[in-house]
Amino acid sequence: MQKSVPTLSRRSFLTGTGGLLAAPLVLRVSRAAANSGSLTFTSWGGSFEEALIKTVTNPFTEETGIKVNLVPTPDLAKLKAQQLTGNVDVDLFNVTAEAAAAGSKQGFWEKLDLSRFEIEDMTIPPTSEYVTWDMYAGGIAWNPGKYGEGKHPANFAEYFDLKKFPGRRSFRNRPNETLEAALLADGVAPKNIYPLDVDRAFKALDRIKPSIASWITATPQTVSLLQTGELDFTYTYANRVKEAARSGSGNLIAFSFEQNLLSTEKLAIPKGAPNKENAMKFIAYNMRPEVQARLLNVSPTVPNSKKAMSMLDAEARKWMPDMNNPNNVVLDGAYWAQNLEKVARRFKEWVLT
Repeated sequence: MQKSVPTLSRRSFLTGTGGLLAAPLVLRVSRAAANSGSLTFTSWGGSFEEALIKTVTNPFTEETGIKVNLVPTPDLAKLKAQQLTGNVDVDLFNVTAEAAAAGSKQGFWEKLDLSRFEIEDMTIPPTSEYVTWDMYAGGIAWNPGKYGEGKHPANFAEYFDLKKFPGRRSFRNRPNETLEAALLADGVAPKNIYPLDVDRAFKALDRIKPSIASWITATPQTVSLLQTGELDFTYTYANRVKEAARSGSGNLIAFSFEQNLLSTEKLAIPKGAPNKENAMKFIAYNMRPEVQARLLNVSPTVPNSKKAMSMLDAEARKWMPDMNNPNNVVLDGAYWAQNLEKVARRFKEWVLT
């Protein structure tokens, strides 16, 4: 029986952006920049926020005297409304690549001062409006106590091979990541993934649909359903598997770095931000190699700084994908910002039929 877990997560996709991909708006930005000695930054809460405070925001305040206020991440629809009324109350957004691209299309973001960055140190260079902060690896996980060497899928072609690896699987209840995985499984070379061949992706998904036991919307379920034995294999994230191992919750889980989908998170300053200069200082601080290493030693995602990789401890590096692996795909947020609504409608109908 297929089931869907209806809870939003940190990785929720373009939350509240329905209708935001129309023609760009003329925004009313009436608030003057403030010298308040503070800035307001969005956070996803939980253990990530705890790590952020300890390793980034508190040290930044100690160095600069600028206080960082953390607030839940509002959706782009709320930002749109605030900008229309000239009443923006957030100085810096942490957003998915898709939301960053959608906001850019709508004209939501300020131009960044790129001179403050060591761009040659970045794996993914910035645009004029947003900078990649970190990346996280999606891939295949399993219970190594139940499935030993050669008994589990390790790449997407194997994940779609129901004869060689029978069992209950999961995917996220959304087209992004799922369609990319389907095309990789169907033999499309990583370098040729975009623009997506949507028809081909759905044909590939038709083959695996009977084995999908859960279409997951709450990210923690990608791990917990595997731990409870409700899934045999799952699509999840390396940082989630590491966190589960560190917390000692449930059965051990293994994760494959043979082939991964790499998602990025961006930092962007909204137009009308009351503390734009403070926000720019905070972005520059976050892009320092030592700061990224300090955070990501605790919160296991992948730094955008090349130098930071060598500063990570051995345990953290064990959970990092090989950024030179030609089998990997960096998800294209701009593609999804352009095509999400149409493809998501088709995906939802397909899941329900």
